[in-house]
Amino acid sequence: MSQKLPNMLESTIQKIREMVDVNSVIGEPITTPDGVTIIPVSKVSVGFGGGGSDFVNKTGAENPFGGGVGGGVKVTPICFLIVKDGNVRMMPVAAPANTTADRIVEMLPDTLDKLTAYLDAKKNV
Repeated sequence: MSQKLPNMLESTIQKIREMVDVNSVIGEPITTPDGVTIIPVSKVSVGFGGGGSDFVNKTGAENPFGGGVGGGVKVTPICFLIVKDGNVRMMPVAAPANTTADRIVEMLPDTLDKLTAYLDAKKNV
């Protein structure tokens, strides 16, 4: 088998390493004027693949080969770390609702608050 495919895979892995570093997972800290530090945290997903084949030499070319590789990186925000006065809090980033049931569950607390406020107003009249 040709050495071209392993070389292509190695080159792809190197390019992914260049794109994704530790700052992709734990972002650069942001400090506000009042002394609060905000640190973004993300999840990084990486995928790559490749394939190739040596061909029968019909053209006279030395070691004919065909192949390709590809890769992708996905960075998803997970949360923010909030540092203030030596205390650290985690503020999660809510994933968007994907289904109707998810949207209903997401709306339920606000709906219950509105219903409670309405019933309390009715009771006090």
